[in-house]
Amino acid sequence: MRVALLAHGQFPDRAKTAVGVLRYADYDVAAVLDRDTAGTQVADHITGTQDAPIVASMAAVDAAVDALIIGIAPIGGGFDPSWRPDVRAALERGADVSAGLHTFLADDEEFASLAAEHGCELRDVRRPPDDLGVADGTARDVDATVVTTVGTDCSVGKMTATRELYAAARDVGLDAGFVATGQTGILIEGDGVPVDRVVADFAAGAVEDAVTAAANHDYVFVEGQASIVHPAYSGVTTSVLHGSAPDHLVLCHEAGRESIHGYDTTLPPIESFPARYERLAAPVSDSDVVGGMLNTRHIDADADAHDAVADYATAIDAPATDPVRFGPDTVLEAIR
Repeated sequence: MRVALLAHGQFPDRAKTAVGVLRYADYDVAAVLDRDTAGTQVADHITGTQDAPIVASMAAVDAAVDALIIGIAPIGGGFDPSWRPDVRAALERGADVSAGLHTFLADDEEFASLAAEHGCELRDVRRPPDDLGVADGTARDVDATVVTTVGTDCSVGKMTATRELYAAARDVGLDAGFVATGQTGILIEGDGVPVDRVVADFAAGAVEDAVTAAANHDYVFVEGQASIVHPAYSGVTTSVLHGSAPDHLVLCHEAGRESIHGYDTTLPPIESFPARYERLAAPVSDSDVVGGMLNTRHIDADADAHDAVADYATAIDAPATDPVRFGPDTVLEAIR
């Protein structure tokens, strides 16, 4: 499928959905829409992904595309009115539009009318299924080894770490499954549960259902969400942790992150996080933090990044790596 990615004003640092699609999805990306960096290439900003031109609007996308994907998920998940001309243009060209927002495109009268007129689809990947229930503890009884990523904060690389572990496991011949719990993972995998949109009573149950559905694999890698110390999103984190009933945890952090994203709140000491997560998981599963993933994207030199990873491993008393920069094998071996 050939797609365009909307990332106005946020590419690449604040457009994790767009970057995740570029890095992991099986799509041919025709262009990235970003008014601020138009005229450059994706490769001018990030490496390790497919390249594509960055343009100012859908009007500048020369190639035919099957879909426009909104590659931004701002705090609160709202729809920015400045995106409307691009969504309208995509629909008028007969392209589907996918979004991971809390504001559903299909509920917008103009977009719904254009989609019907031009025979295309509005896909709101954060819309949860209707047939959800409360958790009943079945995830802890699965035969698979369940590994859940957890974080010191939101937007530190949990989805990336999970995808890298999943891909590395499959590359060495392990029978592995991936459970997406957020909009980016769902767009990449094509399936999953948008846990932060599920009614609170059913959130752990939704994750549990996804884990048990994937339990025919030997290893199940579950995408974590947010952090237990986040003032707004800690409930989502707990739902993923308790619903997945993991055997192992992988702790993710971004080098240099000292305060909680979007809040004037200092992060607790990094060395305190393994015990925090293990205590929280304990009523449901005997989980241990078996490894760490450090996002070193803001460190230029590889030698400095290696030093940061070594310091992080010491702080959490577990093997660590940057899965994008240095590969995930160190942590995968700890899991095995």
